[in-house]
Amino acid sequence: MKKILAILVIVGAAGTASAQPPVGPANIGDTYGEKTSSKGIVAPARLNKDLAKKDTVETKVAAKVLDVCPKKGCWMQVELADKSKMFVKFKDYAFFVPMDMIGKEIVLDGIAFSKMTSVAELKHYAEDAKKSQAEIDAIKEPKKEVRFLADGVLVVK
Repeated sequence: MKKILAILVIVGAAGTASAQPPVGPANIGDTYGEKTSSKGIVAPARLNKDLAKKDTVETKVAAKVLDVCPKKGCWMQVELADKSKMFVKFKDYAFFVPMDMIGKEIVLDGIAFSKMTSVAELKHYAEDAKKSQAEIDAIKEPKKEVRFLADGVLVVK
């Protein structure tokens, strides 16, 4: 009986240890996920050239945060230096970012890839972002976009 109780306590603790949104503001120098630095950043033109050759590219990019999942910080929409936009999720759903990241300049370290995003998924993220019903209903076509699976995020400005 004691073994069963011990197992239940461990399972319960593991279940509550899943990623939660960070508490407090995002400050310059804060890192989420794996530690990273601003060394080795790739320009958007280089990223696009690499993605034209391969399905996925391990890379590091600088970006400005445009939007963050308002529910728990589980995704971001960012803008690269060439004004292109990229949708970011976090590796293994293991970490999230603060919801006040909007407007911050960051470094993303991870994997970039092209994806055809379904209408259902686009609508899901629009709902998460609290878009109007008219904006959600206007989503009628899948969208090819550059996505990023981040291992680490560094706030630089």
